[in-house]
Amino acid sequence: MSSAASKPKPTKTRRNPKLTRELILEYAGKLLAKDGPEGLSVSQVAQLAGVNRGTAYHHFQTREQLLDATKAWVSEKLCREVFGRLPDEEEVEAPDSRTVSANLINFAMENPEFGRVWLFDVLSSDQPASDPFWAMYKSNIDAFADSDKALPGIDKEVHAVSTLVSVFLWPVWARAHTHTAAGRRKMAKRFMDESIRQTLYGTLNKEKFPELVAANEEAQAKPAKPKSAPKAKKPAKTKAASK
Repeated sequence: MSSAASKPKPTKTRRNPKLTRELILEYAGKLLAKDGPEGLSVSQVAQLAGVNRGTAYHHFQTREQLLDATKAWVSEKLCREVFGRLPDEEEVEAPDSRTVSANLINFAMENPEFGRVWLFDVLSSDQPASDPFWAMYKSNIDAFADSDKALPGIDKEVHAVSTLVSVFLWPVWARAHTHTAAGRRKMAKRFMDESIRQTLYGTLNKEKFPELVAANEEAQAKPAKPKSAPKAKKPAKTKAASK
């Protein structure tokens, strides 16, 4: 028997469209973070991902489709990494605030490009509150602020925005100072420790700032004014009616 005949025939590997799409979106997210929307193209992402161009165009016919899908994928990835589920999936056990914070900063530290993509999408959107990850994160902040674990008077929206911005900005700063996994873990811990310290104790010595304390107490005591409905415009008088 010849050696050629004795060799087993190569088996064809079955394509996994779901994994291929996931791979395309992952590299699209990295390219989007690096070059912005203008630098995103289906053919370039296919090359970076090692995917056949025809296969890539089968999943995304246009750059606009790829861009929209990538932004949605990043938001969904954040939901899974931080909360362990998507908004429409059943919640088995709600993670506590510390777990959410740890998941968020650790993911952001290891994937700073996705944080940039998410921030860019939200900043360029005319309806940022419709983003899935924002909705889940804001809901988590609301639940905490309304519980007996929180002090009264928290502006939930301001707190959520300021926290997310700092979380996604810190890895950019941290990665300029360390290039190792151990260093990134150390920088992530620094962020967590300082966030907890500020949450527990704040940054100002109240005794040294009596005017600020008084102003803040006054602001907290004032109820928010409800928005008044716009006044209806009076119809303009015609010349005939004015005579």
